[in-house]
Amino acid sequence: MFDPVIAPSGTLLGLLQRGRGDGTLHALTAPRAEALAALNHCVLRDPRHDWQVENRSLYYARLFLDLGGELDEIEAHLFEVDDVFDTEESRTGLALAVLGHLASYGRRDALELLRRYAASGSNWAWALDELALRDDDAGLRALAAPVLARFATDPEGEAELAVTVRDAFEPRPWRLWADDPRESVSTRVRAAQEAGCFDRWQRQMRPAGPRPGWSVQAVFEWAQQGIERGAALHVPAARCLTAVAGPEDRQEILMAAKDGTDGARSTALRYLADSNDPDAFDLIESAVATGSPTVVEAALDSFERMRSVAAVDRARGWARRPDPLGAAAGRMLACLGGAQDRDPVLAALREAVRGEGPDAPTLWTLVDGTGRLGIVCAAPVLRHIYRETASSHLRGRAARALAATDPSFATGFAVECLWDCEETTREIAARHAETGDARVVERLRRLAADPAEEAEVQTAVRSRIGPDAAAM
Repeated sequence: MFDPVIAPSGTLLGLLQRGRGDGTLHALTAPRAEALAALNHCVLRDPRHDWQVENRSLYYARLFLDLGGELDEIEAHLFEVDDVFDTEESRTGLALAVLGHLASYGRRDALELLRRYAASGSNWAWALDELALRDDDAGLRALAAPVLARFATDPEGEAELAVTVRDAFEPRPWRLWADDPRESVSTRVRAAQEAGCFDRWQRQMRPAGPRPGWSVQAVFEWAQQGIERGAALHVPAARCLTAVAGPEDRQEILMAAKDGTDGARSTALRYLADSNDPDAFDLIESAVATGSPTVVEAALDSFERMRSVAAVDRARGWARRPDPLGAAAGRMLACLGGAQDRDPVLAALREAVRGEGPDAPTLWTLVDGTGRLGIVCAAPVLRHIYRETASSHLRGRAARALAATDPSFATGFAVECLWDCEETTREIAARHAETGDARVVERLRRLAADPAEEAEVQTAVRSRIGPDAAAM
């Protein structure tokens, strides 16, 4: 997927792209045409860096409802000629998910648009999944013929259909079509279901990878073969070593961790770290200094997985290093350190923001650790991360850390978090937002009554307003 261009955080577009609660609040007070233009820009040009884990669809659907937005631009996007040539799910997935939520809110035009796209669009499987959750049986039955027509009736087409049925995210349409009164439909779907089940059984009977009885050297060779194919296998290979290696193999493993191939070295480091071997620390330090990027990454990851007292002590010694090992040590202290480690964790947090910006991957762990350790003086940095990061997940972590470190959180960011795109962030807000603000009370009522809201959020809301929410 393309790398999205994110507008500045102080603009309406930038707020909506980030999924911030302030985006909705600003859109509702902006000129309607301007707000709808920014909203459509986000829906048609997915702003998420990781579209598979970050939430935006319910956030955008709710704003479409509040603005009374039409679906003309979404329709044009779905059915334009690019849909034939660019079949990546990321091009249309967000728009289809927004339509799904709108359909669940009773927007008939969204439901009809999903049906049309499922019948003729390239990303039809996603549209069908959305309909599986929202459409009635009659609507789904009407799609059986156009969906099955996508698959040729020759052996290759039937095999492709079997894989599609086997891997379907939402099985409801296929189960419905298997009982369809039209024999041409039900016969093909049942045959595909049976073929998919048989294929799954065959794969289970032919597992790939190491077998009991392999030697340590064979495991190392398997890990290296994975690297040569572009697949990192050192983690499962380390688990295999646990099964096949004995005390007599320790010297061979130590030698591999010191100067083996990339696959062997990564595997040995992971095995030694997981075993809390006393030589693991020196070998990890050496690997970071002399290893390839693959080995360095494996060494750092192996170290950060360690949970022993000795590992924390070593992290305290490494935390001031101006290199990747020092950064890893800071993250370990954020996870496992005590009150005496607040200064190095805060220093690591500040250095990460200065050096890599508010979207640095290392910030996830450091932000969590800042909240866990209650580093009050970190609040200004956390507020900066909250405002500027393009990651809605990292913003949610910053909100949680601010709830533990910033006395102004309940009357500040917690209020806008009630409109955030991430349910975990809305849950934090529901537990902390100051109810003296009239907007908070009204928003809590709405979340409590919204059937699309997550159960965890509604539980948090009920803990604040009680069972008589309607009387507030």
